[in-house]
Amino acid sequence: MKEAIRELDVVALVRDHPERELLSGQVGTVVEILDRGVFEVEFSDDHGRTYAMVALKAEELMVLHYLPVAAV
Repeated sequence: MKEAIRELDVVALVRDHPERELLSGQVGTVVEILDRGVFEVEFSDDHGRTYAMVALKAEELMVLHYLPVAAV
């Protein structure tokens, strides 16, 4: 079962979005839950400047972890 995505989760794209100039692996932050399984994700550069704000479905995202997490 896929992990639930929450507000402020750090996520990565799992596929390219050429129409939005975003590539698989780009990292963003969930800033709002728009609907069931739909999230507003902010993509920012190393200086904190936003370069994209995109509504994405859960299946287009992977939650990233910075601490050990037990596999289910």
